[in-house]
Amino acid sequence: MTRLALQSRTRRRTGSRPGLRRFVVSLTCVLAFVCGCSAQAMPGGSTSGDDAPRSESSVAPARQGKPAASQQIEFTPEQLTLPGKATAEVLPASTVDGVLKVPENVDHVGWWDGSARAGELFGATVIAGHVDSATEGIGFFARLLRVKVGDTIMLQGDAHRLKYRVTSVRKVAKKALATDGQALRQTGPHRLVLITCTGNFHRDRGGYDSNLVVVAKPLGLAR
Repeated sequence: MTRLALQSRTRRRTGSRPGLRRFVVSLTCVLAFVCGCSAQAMPGGSTSGDDAPRSESSVAPARQGKPAASQQIEFTPEQLTLPGKATAEVLPASTVDGVLKVPENVDHVGWWDGSARAGELFGATVIAGHVDSATEGIGFFARLLRVKVGDTIMLQGDAHRLKYRVTSVRKVAKKALATDGQALRQTGPHRLVLITCTGNFHRDRGGYDSNLVVVAKPLGLAR
């Protein structure tokens, strides 16, 4: 698999994301606090003193709210599990001069450290790996060629895990990958993006002419 070229403007998340995250967290916490207080309110008019009549039926039932955004778990991927329970170690992968340095060991895959962590509210968690190697043979991500829409994928790290469901499997020309918004942009709802090589192999060009891009949406929150 050849190296994946990334435009410099996609190397880091947009500057507005942390501020937006803080706004969402603050707003959600305020709403959770208000709902918690209202759940304890007594119906009818206010009555003071210990002689006020009481009954169990007059107490409003507690509400079961969703976890606040501040309670969401985010973690760096350390292990990837594909359909069929095949697993691979996930290593951090940086960009050098706009090129993503995927792990040379074909049994490992690389998490682009300029992309979102698993469980974040926004952005893509991008993981890339080799489909094969002239010296090491078939790579772990050759299994992506059999992945279908609806399949389940899991990320684990730091004793946490998050499952995803595949929503699309696409073939993208290598030259178009860096500008593919769904694959690399760090805005919009959180998603997992897996990338490997596919298409025709051109020895004189140093590799395949296309990339396989698998996109999956999270199934709930990280645990």
